[in-house]
Amino acid sequence: MDSHQMNEPLIYRRILLTVDEDDNTSSERAFRYATTLARDYSVPLGIVSVMESEDINIFDSLTPSKIQAKRRHVEQVVQDYVKLAENSGIKQVEPLVYEGGDVDDVILEQVIPDFKPDLLVTGADTEFAHSKIAGAIGPRLARKAPISVIVVR
Repeated sequence: MDSHQMNEPLIYRRILLTVDEDDNTSSERAFRYATTLARDYSVPLGIVSVMESEDINIFDSLTPSKIQAKRRHVEQVVQDYVKLAENSGIKQVEPLVYEGGDVDDVILEQVIPDFKPDLLVTGADTEFAHSKIAGAIGPRLARKAPISVIVVR
């Protein structure tokens, strides 16, 4: 073990925050932690939300205006978080909105390769209405992600 290396601080260079537009409590706590790190380290922060296909019932999926309204809602949620992050002093904030199947698969297979973070911050899922497995997204990301993950409770 190299004692010099052990004394070097571990600093993250790009932080990705996941926000769930259905779970304000979980997202707000994760937001507070991620923005504190991004501000303290002066690093870019990506804020992502995934529009889940499970959130749209079969009838709404046949109505383009319903899908567009849902998409606009998710985009607005992300923009609201971006504005809060910028107002807290973070210089580089990138809004990211994706669509697809399971949230964790989209984040692992699309968002992380696109944004290239070295830290993922996610909430602990306090609301489970739209999850197939209650509270499982944060722990699944922590188990599968190729980068460091912090699940905030």
